[in-house]
Amino acid sequence: MTVPTDERLFYEPGASWAWLLAGPAAAGAMLAIQISAGYGLQPLVPGLFLVLVSGFLAIQVKAARIHTSVELTRDTLRQGVETTRLAEIVAVYPPATGSEVPKWQSARALGELTGVPRGRTGIGLKLSNNRTAQAWARRHMKLREELTRLVEERVP
Repeated sequence: MTVPTDERLFYEPGASWAWLLAGPAAAGAMLAIQISAGYGLQPLVPGLFLVLVSGFLAIQVKAARIHTSVELTRDTLRQGVETTRLAEIVAVYPPATGSEVPKWQSARALGELTGVPRGRTGIGLKLSNNRTAQAWARRHMKLREELTRLVEERVP
């Protein structure tokens, strides 16, 4: 049985489009405030809240979906816009335990961000040419499990 190389083994989108529901919620709250204050139905301010809140959140969600998404296939690991071939990954370091900080936690995080994004946990990787880097994900244990399995299949 052959497995397609582009099959997703792990995926995190980075952010949810559900955040855009905050725009209509803000407009509804403004409308409720206007009505309860006795101003009646005046759609200008709630409409502005709807457009502004939804617009700013759409930009943030789109950026998060580009820069903090994670995708693992049999051949590649994509962190944000940076793609690393799995052939370059030699080993997956064990998780950090105890009070001593492992060296891999000071390594460069994969992706174009300056570090591991907030809300995500780093996973130490030993790369070819004696390099070290950090992969990251919200569901880091699942990503670690898949990465370890793929690396152990390839590297005895």
